[in-house]
Amino acid sequence: MDSPRLSRRLLRFVLPALALALATAGLAGTGGPAPADAAAMSQAAATATTTFSDEFDGAAGSAVDGSKWQIETGDNVNNHERQYYTSGNKNAALDGQGHLVITARKENPANYQCWYGTCQYTSARLNTSGKFTQAYGHVEARMKIPRGQGMWPAFWMLGNDIGQVGWPNSGEIDIMENVGFEPSTVHGTLHGPGYSGSGGIGAGYTLPNGQAFADAFHTFAVDWAPDSITWSVDGNVYQHRTPADTNGNAWAFNKPFFLILNLAVGGYWPGDPDGSTAFPNQLVVDHVRVTTSDSQTGTGGRITGLAGKCVDVAAANTANGTPVQLYDCNGTNAQKWTVGADGTIWALGKCLDVASGGTADGTKVQLWDCNGSAAQKWAVSGARDIVNPQANKCLDVTGNNAANGTPLQIWTCAGTANQKWTVNG
Repeated sequence: MDSPRLSRRLLRFVLPALALALATAGLAGTGGPAPADAAAMSQAAATATTTFSDEFDGAAGSAVDGSKWQIETGDNVNNHERQYYTSGNKNAALDGQGHLVITARKENPANYQCWYGTCQYTSARLNTSGKFTQAYGHVEARMKIPRGQGMWPAFWMLGNDIGQVGWPNSGEIDIMENVGFEPSTVHGTLHGPGYSGSGGIGAGYTLPNGQAFADAFHTFAVDWAPDSITWSVDGNVYQHRTPADTNGNAWAFNKPFFLILNLAVGGYWPGDPDGSTAFPNQLVVDHVRVTTSDSQTGTGGRITGLAGKCVDVAAANTANGTPVQLYDCNGTNAQKWTVGADGTIWALGKCLDVASGGTADGTKVQLWDCNGSAAQKWAVSGARDIVNPQANKCLDVTGNNAANGTPLQIWTCAGTANQKWTVNG
């Protein structure tokens, strides 16, 4: 989210792994050129594999799916926002018609205390940390935003390593932000080391003919590849960013991120509500979808090993726990792996993972949501070993068996052919 706000941190009562994280965003700048059009993006989407989807189907009044989202609670002094984010379905609930409704209310039913005293408003904020992360792909939400002075809806992402490196080194991708005093304009912004807060890199998109975003549903998206992020509204590209835009500062976006949806009230950037602002006020979300495709995985390449066969995600299945195996090389996304600077190796938007964080010989490897754990850290040596440092063991073809479908495991490094790998080979 945007502002001179110095820190949009994850709230006080979030899970411990994120409790120390600081997050923010900054005032959108001028847009860069857009190298792709909607037709090109649609063609890329046609080959996409869905890695996350929530259509918000369910009974009216139901809470969001807890396997996909966690609910944050608390206030936010860093931006001087006015709301208290509540738990459960109090301010975030399904409407029974395929929508998630995040409701901001002018109320304080439980004597919530905020940075400025007794809270005046409640609302909700959701994220997928610990449940879903991805590097690269097409990320979109179809939403109808609220209207009114002081309203601040946002759909955004944070680097999954925020608990380790802090903000802004984690990176932040703001897919859509709106402030109520600009009913016809939304903003997309990047934040990272050296370009955070009011120095964020971004641009705005304005509807023609004085239309307001609150009048109808619109689809807000980014198409994200290594060293490249492109923003669009309803398929209309309005901004493209690369490392050339960071003025020599580090590009913080070649790694897994998690998703966030929220509706803030007040703050440095939007200002406070006034007498013209209606409450309750709602952000209505029709769907959130994340896909990945050949064009979006960019630098991903094959990892070859025993008998010239490839490291492969079984059946190209993106479910957590899917076995990683040896298979004839076939050029599919299930065999396109990216070796990250943070020690992760990922395909299909998820990470190569040692099952249950095991360290014993014979522990299988699998695909799993990227979570920054030691089970997902790997070191590729000059001797062509791929080593899990936590276990101090090598990626290994079970039983030295070159048959298609042979599962991969970790095993004490022995220098044998079934432990030798060529990355992008």
